[in-house]
Amino acid sequence: MNDEHALVAALRNGEEAAFRKLVEMYHAMLVRVARMYVSTQAVAEEVAAETWLAVVEGIHRFEERSSLKTWIFRILTNRAKTRGIREGRSLPFSSLEGDEPAVEPDRFHSGDHPWPGHWAAPPQGFPEERLLAGETREVIENAIAALPPTQRAVITLRDVEGWSAEEVCNALTLTETNQRVLLHRARSAVRRALEEYLT
Repeated sequence: MNDEHALVAALRNGEEAAFRKLVEMYHAMLVRVARMYVSTQAVAEEVAAETWLAVVEGIHRFEERSSLKTWIFRILTNRAKTRGIREGRSLPFSSLEGDEPAVEPDRFHSGDHPWPGHWAAPPQGFPEERLLAGETREVIENAIAALPPTQRAVITLRDVEGWSAEEVCNALTLTETNQRVLLHRARSAVRRALEEYLT
């Protein structure tokens, strides 16, 4: 992407306006993603600040093999995971285990659909007015917040922020299979919470 290449060049030249633009674009999302791994908002802000420092210090080593966004979020998630482990909160890949019931794959759109991975057949009993209610949103947010950190990161980036599977894999350093499993488990948990609420 030409715009991104120009932004990287401006960052390498030390242009403050370019850095400010980058911070405006991604800072809030960096803090949200960091918060998935650490215990407090203050620590998430610290991790985001450390990430920006690493971006400034490392921009000359950025090889542009991935997008700038992916590179920045990879730095952030590595730092946030490390901090989370230090805090004793992280559950790396233990979220892949468990006896959660699976959701039938045909409940979600396939890869050739414009909305791959989204529900093709939502759970039954979803009255429209209740779906639109603020309390339903709160149920979803609480269900996501209760997920293990890696599942929470994957579902937030995929379903809330709209990232592609490839972007999530690169940013969180996950294999495609792990990303798919984590997303599936996260969506299953959120779906169960919604079904319990709506029945």
